[in-house]
Amino acid sequence: MIAPQRLPLFATLFAAVYAVVYVVAVENNYALFTYHPALNEFAFLVEASKTGPAMYWYGWMATAGIAAFVVGMIASVVPEGVTKFLWSSWSWVVPLTVMLVVSYLLRDFFIPRAHIGQTPAVEQPRSEAE
Repeated sequence: MIAPQRLPLFATLFAAVYAVVYVVAVENNYALFTYHPALNEFAFLVEASKTGPAMYWYGWMATAGIAAFVVGMIASVVPEGVTKFLWSSWSWVVPLTVMLVVSYLLRDFFIPRAHIGQTPAVEQPRSEAE
């Protein structure tokens, strides 16, 4: 159980660590489990698609949640002198920064790259003399 006076520390660290670990889990595919919706089954860790797409999102969230919980609990039992300099605004600064990082990583998914100043290569029909 977390003491009431340590709850702000736990919440701050949970929010910051969850956001960072989530990005690392997504980028490296560290899913705790895989869900196969077509088969309605779960598999431990990352597993390739069977029938239909495999969903790793739930596993990434579980990975980040467990890591953030562990760090928050460790910080809750660390002496207050060690943690008194932790800035409480990390609970919103880090997730906001992570949102910007994720937006950058997924930029090609949302905004296709346009080759400005270049015309697309169009193959010209060949004449029979060639």
